[in-house]
Amino acid sequence: MKVFITGGTGFIGTRLTEKLISENHKVTLLARNPSAVVFAEMERPEIIKGDLSDTAALRQGMSDCDWVFHMAAFTKPWAKDPSEVFKTNVTGTVNVLNAAFECRVRKVVITSTGGTMGWSPDGKPIDESANPAQEFKTIYEKTKAEAEKIALDYVKKGLDLVIVNPTRVYGPGKLTKSNSLTKIIRLYVSGLWRIIPGNGETAGNYVFIDDVIEGHILAAKSGRSGERYLLGGENLTFSDLFRIIGEAVGHRRKVFKLPLVFLKLIVKLLMAISKITGTPPLITMDWLDKYMNNSIISSQKAIKELGYRVTPFRNGVTITINWLKSKQYDTRK
Repeated sequence: MKVFITGGTGFIGTRLTEKLISENHKVTLLARNPSAVVFAEMERPEIIKGDLSDTAALRQGMSDCDWVFHMAAFTKPWAKDPSEVFKTNVTGTVNVLNAAFECRVRKVVITSTGGTMGWSPDGKPIDESANPAQEFKTIYEKTKAEAEKIALDYVKKGLDLVIVNPTRVYGPGKLTKSNSLTKIIRLYVSGLWRIIPGNGETAGNYVFIDDVIEGHILAAKSGRSGERYLLGGENLTFSDLFRIIGEAVGHRRKVFKLPLVFLKLIVKLLMAISKITGTPPLITMDWLDKYMNNSIISSQKAIKELGYRVTPFRNGVTITINWLKSKQYDTRK
């Protein structure tokens, strides 16, 4: 297959590119800085210079293309200019869809987020049928939800398109903001992470990177046009998350529950420092709110329709810890 990928140099995109090339697909990436694209010990993909605003580059990359994976997004928790989030996540998606429609691409896979499914106020798992009129916590989720609606309009025009919704991804790969849990795992192993947010009972869904990559490829092969597929893993409370990480390390650290009131004070301080220095804060109040609400997910639709499989968190985190050690990241006890 001839494949075009936006966002192919990020955490998930790099792993998808590597997997597709290993399966002998011809891969082309869109990149703002082609000279910075590095794929060690493997065939280098073709690179087209440009970004999501460059409609000519998009059409060039999609010419005679079988599959398009649109993964590029503004995922940072803070933007100096909020309109940049909309420009990337919504307008950028429209540009991709227009190019795919014009080039008559056989299949488009849009990478969204599990956050567009909403939250679990009753403690029960939510799925793709979750209420679409819900209130989203962050501008990231709002713009991704808007992009999903626009994408489904193109299905009505005849574009074969599916949407995949990964949850909180972790595992071997680039230690970017999109791979924040792996960075936390590294800190825990090193003895530098000592807190559990809130009372520890807030639940989230954590998915291993290899499952997400396989889910993308399965969606391209057999996903039903116009459908969304949650690519999730295990639902775990913060307490269970760090207990399993500790057991996988073989040395459970003493961690302390940090009440929400103190977390909010810390975030306010970070925001104040950010205003003075102009540097992005590590987290904002809306993202704190996001992580302090239950997000309990069911991936049964992807399992039944795509043949998607979930790696147990214990297995995934063990692989991740071994990878961190093999790369000689700081995992001293």
